[in-house]
Amino acid sequence: MVIAVASGKGGTGKTTIATNLAAAIEGRLRYLDCDVEEPNAHIFLKPTDIKSETVRLPVPEVDMAKCDLCGICDQLCQFSAIAVMGEYVMTFPEMCHGCKGCIMACPTGAITESSRELGKLENGRSGTIEFYHGLLRVGEAMSPPLIEAVKDHISRDSVNIIDAPPGTSCPVIAAIKDADFLLLVTEPTPFGLNDLKLAVATARLMGLPFGIVINRCDVGDKRTTEYAKKENIPIMMEIPDKRKIAEAYSNGILMVEALPEMKEKFQALYQDIVTLMN
Repeated sequence: MVIAVASGKGGTGKTTIATNLAAAIEGRLRYLDCDVEEPNAHIFLKPTDIKSETVRLPVPEVDMAKCDLCGICDQLCQFSAIAVMGEYVMTFPEMCHGCKGCIMACPTGAITESSRELGKLENGRSGTIEFYHGLLRVGEAMSPPLIEAVKDHISRDSVNIIDAPPGTSCPVIAAIKDADFLLLVTEPTPFGLNDLKLAVATARLMGLPFGIVINRCDVGDKRTTEYAKKENIPIMMEIPDKRKIAEAYSNGILMVEALPEMKEKFQALYQDIVTLMN
């Protein structure tokens, strides 16, 4: 089972929900933090025995001695990562998406594969949880290939929790597209509701079953609840705005550890997800 936890905006408590859900589920579990631009689940799950590897993306390298300047590569590339300029072929690795189309299409074999660093993939263990996250290289603009590298470690023999990036852009699509169920975390504020609607539209467009978790449910107004009722969206869980929860978060402590009664609620959330999927 693959459960993705996402939100239409940052700061709603997405990682809080994802990490506490992971800690509450008993049995084999993999946690995949796909928020590679700013991963922070490790602060709460505290994995040990960390192993790290470099993730690289294939990019073209041109041998001008073999190139006949036919321009096929230039015409093929939709991202302007390779271009024929006069009597020379320029490559722009930062714009390359690693599709290898130019390499396959080159009639003279002048284009070969090189690579560039995207970032790091790290993994470790937190109790019974197998932990994976990506760390995007500073200055790198393209996160989806690194997200895919993290998701390569999804295990069909265990429960998998994907901590998605915030928003509804390409990185989010890359993170949630293989999910069996999507949890959308929101807060009962005008901004939260606006971005929740964007996330709901994304989930429906992708055909993903989903439900809502309302964090800090006793602040703001009731428009989020009314919207969910009107759109027939299940509210899977509501979390109150408690000082003790905020203090635990500030100290990198899981909610289920600071308030043991919350563990049962997160276990109930998991069972509700299983029920909806069946």
